[in-house]
Amino acid sequence: MDLAVSPELDQQPLWAKVIDQTRCIGCHACTTACKSENEVPLSVTRTYVKYVDVGLFPNVRRAFQVTRCNQCDDAPCVTACPTSAMYRRPDGIIDFDKSICIGCKACIAACPYDAIFINPEDHSAEKCNFCAHRLDVGLEPACVVVCPTQAILVGDLHDPTSAVAQIIQRESVTVRRPEKETRPKLFYKGAHQATLDPLAAARPEGDLFMWSEQAHGSHLVVSGHPNQPTSSAAAILSYDVPHKVPWDWRVSLYTWTKGIAAGAYLVPLLLVLFGTIPADGVLWRWVAPIMAGTFLGLTGILLIWDLEHPKRFLFIFTHAQWRSWLVRGAVIIGAYSAVLGVHFLFAALGSAIPAWLGWVGLPLALMTAVYTAYLLAQAKARDLWQNPLLPLQLMVQALLLGSAAILPFAGRMESSAVTPLLWLLAATSLTHLLLVAGEVTLTHSTAHARLATHEMTGGRYRNFYRAGMALTVAAVAAPWIGMTAVPLALIGLLAYEHAYIQAGQSVPLA
Repeated sequence: MDLAVSPELDQQPLWAKVIDQTRCIGCHACTTACKSENEVPLSVTRTYVKYVDVGLFPNVRRAFQVTRCNQCDDAPCVTACPTSAMYRRPDGIIDFDKSICIGCKACIAACPYDAIFINPEDHSAEKCNFCAHRLDVGLEPACVVVCPTQAILVGDLHDPTSAVAQIIQRESVTVRRPEKETRPKLFYKGAHQATLDPLAAARPEGDLFMWSEQAHGSHLVVSGHPNQPTSSAAAILSYDVPHKVPWDWRVSLYTWTKGIAAGAYLVPLLLVLFGTIPADGVLWRWVAPIMAGTFLGLTGILLIWDLEHPKRFLFIFTHAQWRSWLVRGAVIIGAYSAVLGVHFLFAALGSAIPAWLGWVGLPLALMTAVYTAYLLAQAKARDLWQNPLLPLQLMVQALLLGSAAILPFAGRMESSAVTPLLWLLAATSLTHLLLVAGEVTLTHSTAHARLATHEMTGGRYRNFYRAGMALTVAAVAAPWIGMTAVPLALIGLLAYEHAYIQAGQSVPLA
């Protein structure tokens, strides 16, 4: 097939792919050709073939699905990437620049198709890019060339004579997860729904797949529905590739340390504004900036530690892509750090803390607490995190953590604040419990959100969730149990945060 753009076409080509699953024989030639052409190391793939056995004996057939990047017109990975390492070319191809990738894994969390991975050799994100280097010189992608049944086609959507454009415009084709509104340019012809929907097929008993036994531990996600009984299922997974969750315990811990960093400044500030403690007291003058600054520093350490390229963390500022909430969050944290530094400087010099500093710090502390809600919302792949009440929930958590963290200091240095702090801890603990109860008991709009909720409350993360809820329930009694409530509240929220962050990533996407 001639890939050169027709001379009569004045516009830039718009590359798309059609995969004809009625022709696919599951030979994996595309997978091996892709690995060879792009030097993809073992344990990761840019493309692979998923097998699903559809039907019940004796009416059974095997359906295939070639899985890879969907080359979205509105690509969530491009929006989430803080350095523009993932970018959209003028011809519609979503490509990547490894030289500026910091390995934050935000693109992996954002991709609804589980198409992006971290290369274990160079620690940068990569995926299928339509073999752009071949298209640029008039050659077809390696998978297209090697496919023995011509099941994979690539062409220009702007060229009405291309086979791809004709199939898309004249025949019945489908895309994966159209509800995500990413406008994919990878179209499937004749694909079975059991292969397109990662939850449609059941996992085989004992996780015994073809050629392998696949465990789905806390760090791995395997396709298929874990709760669907194989005895009544019309489709059973036969072969699939497990994927690692992008964000581990360090991200769970980051949400906790950041909550303390925001709350430790916010709570004393509110007590000063309401006249509960004096503006020249120890809590506001010293405890607030030192504790907030300490936990903000821990937050920064965790964020940098989680990067695959920690030495490139300054690229967030020098190569900033401003739609990313990683970039916006970094700016918010930087501004908040400056406020804490100025506050500490005034205290160290023996000067009164100016009122204007508190009014500047108030919105920055709030934004530090809640910006993670928008960061998680950019992870379009994770339905559990698409919660419009999450900013409110994070603000409540910051107040909870802040009141618990400064209570021991109030007991030693400013006893007048102890009773208000105990009541604030009780009120925020109760509010947190009510928000969580609403989230887990109301019907979710998608199967992915329902499954993630199940994994949090009754699945692999149930022990963290239940411990967190039990400890937080006990913390509601803070006015009566006093300082005993402090470790209960802190540990309880840490356990809940881990369950929430990890459960959101536990649902298979491919």
